[in-house]
Amino acid sequence: MRLCFLVEEHYRHDGMPNEVIRQLTAWGHSVDVVRPGGSLLRMTEVVDAGAHDAWVLKTVSGGPGLTLLEAAAAAGTTTVNDARSIRGVRDKALAAALGRGRGLPLPPTYAVARPELLREIPAAEYPLVVKPADGSSGRAVHLVSSPERLESLLPVLAGEGLLIAQPYVPNSGTDIKVYAVGGELFATERCSPLHPDPSVRERRVPLSAEVAAIAAQVGAVYGLDLYGVDVLLGPDGPVVVDVNDFPSFRQVPDAAARVARAVLELARAGGSTQPPAPVALPYPLPLSIPAQVSAVGGDGA
Repeated sequence: MRLCFLVEEHYRHDGMPNEVIRQLTAWGHSVDVVRPGGSLLRMTEVVDAGAHDAWVLKTVSGGPGLTLLEAAAAAGTTTVNDARSIRGVRDKALAAALGRGRGLPLPPTYAVARPELLREIPAAEYPLVVKPADGSSGRAVHLVSSPERLESLLPVLAGEGLLIAQPYVPNSGTDIKVYAVGGELFATERCSPLHPDPSVRERRVPLSAEVAAIAAQVGAVYGLDLYGVDVLLGPDGPVVVDVNDFPSFRQVPDAAARVARAVLELARAGGSTQPPAPVALPYPLPLSIPAQVSAVGGDGA
């Protein structure tokens, strides 16, 4: 097969997706790599319909790669993930509206175009987590303890564009990160960006049926095939706090080969097997739930 990988500058030297590209090449597939953030792009010619079996994007929020992927999709090329689905989770305000409306356990979410409008959030909602709607990798995430603390943060928040604010979910200081690839779910535990602790290293953990069901439902709601879900175990149960398209897949056994196989399967199938659907939790789950759930411990077998 012939594939085109769009790799943003932030990921130019990262193992993901470079290891996937190397794996596909080793299997005899042809892979073209485009650096949308480091190349002069002639947009009227960059998409050659029919030249590739699929385009794959490893992007950052606000990066130019998604524009190229959408252009490829408009020309009829298969994309991994679905370009519309990526847009739906890259905008965290949109993701909150879509997910909450379709039954996912997300916290109530406010969105403001100017940081001073956060003053209108009732004091009873504090503490708040405030972050850019297009943020990623824990950038500019703030735990705001009180309206007074908000006042001191307003200059810092200026220039971040659209912001979202959510009531803080009490937790142990660690997140559960669930990776979905090739019909399987893998769980890891890692330090929360709000509670940084260098001594806490990401590790594989067993995946409960409840969290697995939520993670599978995330794929169905947003129409994603390769994705990650950040879950907090709050006092009232699991809460989804973030969704990422094409994450790092850290701690997933044989991650490069698994992702490479998933990309090939999606390319052969002509695209996503997870079209967005207005489904709700809890049960029963849709038939598109991944067939296998890996409670990975030990060697992950």
